[in-house]
Amino acid sequence: MKILLPPSEGKTPPRSGDPVDVAGLAFPQLTDARRQMLDALVETSTREDAPTLLGVGKSLHEEIGANTRLASAPTGPARSVYTGVLFAAMGAEDLAQVPAARRSAVHVMSGLFGIVGLDDHIPAYRLPMGAQLPELGRAKTWWKSRLAPVLDEAFADELLIDCRSADYRAAWPGPSAQTVTIDVVQVRDGARKVVSHFAKHTRGELVGRLLRSTAALPSTAEAIAEAAAGWYEVELTPAAGRKPASLTVVLPES
Repeated sequence: MKILLPPSEGKTPPRSGDPVDVAGLAFPQLTDARRQMLDALVETSTREDAPTLLGVGKSLHEEIGANTRLASAPTGPARSVYTGVLFAAMGAEDLAQVPAARRSAVHVMSGLFGIVGLDDHIPAYRLPMGAQLPELGRAKTWWKSRLAPVLDEAFADELLIDCRSADYRAAWPGPSAQTVTIDVVQVRDGARKVVSHFAKHTRGELVGRLLRSTAALPSTAEAIAEAAAGWYEVELTPAAGRKPASLTVVLPES
């Protein structure tokens, strides 16, 4: 089983650490592509229209400026650099206590690096997958052709638990027959509603519980549904054609 997460857009810059070793990241087949994207991001971040191209507010000028120093910026484990609702709910910073073999089941999609593991050392950066870089075009489109041959082979026999948002899913959709998306709804006034904050929190919480469980990681859609049912009300919708299976977590009315 592999778990696919979106990154947090906000990140915690490591205070110390070696510069990024691009060739040392998971999936070294992507090294050349990562270097190309890194160079393009540094160049884009020097432009006056960088906020528009990167799809971020002008108030984030310090983070855009930090993009220009990525080659020398300190790095830390991705599980500590990525912050936000999902990673907080997952208890990402405490995952060092989880066996490395279980941590290695989790991968985070990245506009800069394509995909990274939780233990990969990365700098803080600002590059949404929907960003438009003058040299390369839309990040998610550029990555799609580069991720496909690598991940198609690496994950050929894996159940994929997909917690990603749309832009990050577009960069590598994955084979629908092997994928289970995690959807979250909450009952409000008797009707089911999608609430973004609670969806991120619940996905992170579910992943954290799976990693810390003493049971073997699930290897089928039915097994992930059975495991999740120990913590939530869930409904499993089987895969159909090109549409992957979906595990819906139903949160009670608050």
